Amino acid sequence: MKYYLIAGEASGDLHGANLMRAILEKDADAEFRFWGGDKMASVPKSTQVEHYKNTAFMGFVEVLKHLFTIFGLIKKCKADLLAYQADVVIFIDYPGFNLRLAKFAKEAGLKTVYYISPQVWAWKESRVEKIKQYIDKMLVILPFEKEFYKKHDYAVDFVGHPLLDALAEENYALSYKSTKPIVALLPGSRKQEITTILPLFLSVEKYFPNHQFVIAGLTSIEDHVYQELIKDSQAQLVYNETYALLQNSSVAMVASGTATLETALFNVPMLVGYKSDFFSYHIGKYLVKVPYIALVNLIMGEKVVVELIQGDLDEAHLKHELKLLLEEDFRKQMQVKFQELREKLGHSGASEKAANLILDYIKL
Repeated sequence: MKYYLIAGEASGDLHGANLMRAILEKDADAEFRFWGGDKMASVPKSTQVEHYKNTAFMGFVEVLKHLFTIFGLIKKCKADLLAYQADVVIFIDYPGFNLRLAKFAKEAGLKTVYYISPQVWAWKESRVEKIKQYIDKMLVILPFEKEFYKKHDYAVDFVGHPLLDALAEENYALSYKSTKPIVALLPGSRKQEITTILPLFLSVEKYFPNHQFVIAGLTSIEDHVYQELIKDSQAQLVYNETYALLQNSSVAMVASGTATLETALFNVPMLVGYKSDFFSYHIGKYLVKVPYIALVNLIMGEKVVVELIQGDLDEAHLKHELKLLLEEDFRKQMQVKFQELREKLGHSGASEKAANLILDYIKL
């Protein structure tokens, strides 16, 4: 059968690739056409239409600046969907783009599945009505999402979190060897995030000479972006080794996003930072209806990790919080909560469960 997948960022690429492999194990004749990244491109029998680095726009101002580009991408995707005529279209998070395409796909008579729900429980709850109208099957990965959708009279399937599958490998070899304890820096997956947040993370390096700062770089971001930011630093940069870096780190400083959950599942104590342009932040603050920004805190329903947001993400706060993180008792308390988090997320096998549900649906 023919599958069309649309992912718009690094985490979607990871989970999309694992889903594709799970589908291939059950459907040997599967063919994939997708919007995503290098991990999805590595799956056999797959054809990439567009790389997510060309579609990832963050914040209201950034989106407004690239409206014509975005509309052009939507037009391109619509034409490609019609030409390919997949047996099912699988949308992976990335709601601003995907919900527009879901409407088009549904009206074109294509079967629609959403894997990894948009965070409609945090903001734009009105999108639930669009989801109910245009998505045939919703597969959710956070334990509280099933109850959320139930309140809206929409049945969804909870498959567990795919990160538990992605982290199944026990040992990751880090190319960089340090004689000092490592502080991992995960400054985000978009250029705008990295240029805003990484300099702030690096600003406290001078206070911790007995630790080595190591940055989790992504090859989807041009090397010169990182090099310009670290030219006056002693920090090391490794590419596409995030899991290896986390497995070999004492603590981490992490940009808000999926990386906070990855860090917790590696049992690495962390602080979480978020900062965007003035207008995007204040518009978001008005619209977002959740008490925390870190997924770890949202899932646990309490403040497990420190969140330094906007004006609080500065040198003084970072220095103070990192110093606390390096205290052994403080780290152990956080790691106890991380174990509770893992239990809440359920068992591994999300990709396989999702593949089974998608195949069962196609065969209806």
